[in-house]
Amino acid sequence: MERSEKFLLINSYEDARILKALSSEIRINILNLLTTETLNVNQIAERLKLPQSTVATNIAILEKAGLIETEIVNGKKGNQKLCRTRYEEIMVQFITEKKPEEDNTIEVEMPIGLYTNFHVTPPCGLCSSESIIGYLDVPDSFLLPERAKAALLWFETGWVEYQFPNNSLYRKEPLQSLEVSMELSSEIPGTNKQWPSDITVWINNEEIGTWECPGDFGDKRGKYTPVWWKLEGSQYGLLKNWSITESGAYIDGVKVSDITLSDLDISKHHSIRVKVGVKEEASHPGGVNIFGRGFGNYDQGVVLRLYFKNHKH
Repeated sequence: MERSEKFLLINSYEDARILKALSSEIRINILNLLTTETLNVNQIAERLKLPQSTVATNIAILEKAGLIETEIVNGKKGNQKLCRTRYEEIMVQFITEKKPEEDNTIEVEMPIGLYTNFHVTPPCGLCSSESIIGYLDVPDSFLLPERAKAALLWFETGWVEYQFPNNSLYRKEPLQSLEVSMELSSEIPGTNKQWPSDITVWINNEEIGTWECPGDFGDKRGKYTPVWWKLEGSQYGLLKNWSITESGAYIDGVKVSDITLSDLDISKHHSIRVKVGVKEEASHPGGVNIFGRGFGNYDQGVVLRLYFKNHKH
């Protein structure tokens, strides 16, 4: 295994999970051991003179926080988990005052399992950060109440739709732009970083734009992907942003269509419906993975941001 990064800067406000993982003498001692060499769980337990179960528990915490990498390999007596640090240095940045959110922005994050409608085709499925939800490749599993805990969901073609509150109805300032952000990848049994898929976003049933995702990524474990999830499965996606202004629709700042805010009639609806999926007739119907909190590289669900023009007196 290769260390993917050497230096980590921790924000004292935003990275509480990492700080909590570092708040243990046992875990600090484990990181000290792994700084210069790769060791398995038994070796760490022997070196620290601790029970193997104690070491395994703390290894899981460090891995979930993204501070170490692990790999299952064949050993003399079955499989063994090799562990290595991801960073040579960790620095904590203490913020004297948390920066307040801009007055002209409203942000709502929706857990990926709280869709209000769906139509999906197999291969498909959902899982929380602890286990699979329902049955794999059975679309009806998307109806289960446990879907609220979903941290990853996937399907080949179809869509899921999220209903956000229309907070613009309660603001005096005019809406300037709308942005939707989520972590996505293609979907194929196993993984393939060269597996394109045309992923489309609709808002209030208006097609905003289609992004050609390059592949389904499994070359390394996602920063937040849980230990129990096999490395043969989708590990992480890319964070993508669809935005709409009065001048058009954009994906990551690149204009993709002439759809504008006026076309969405935002003020005439009590909710803002965001739909993401893959059309059956797409040029590259390569499926989609939607990553939520507890999976992938970005610890977030589907985020909707409303930007308002600055109010001038």
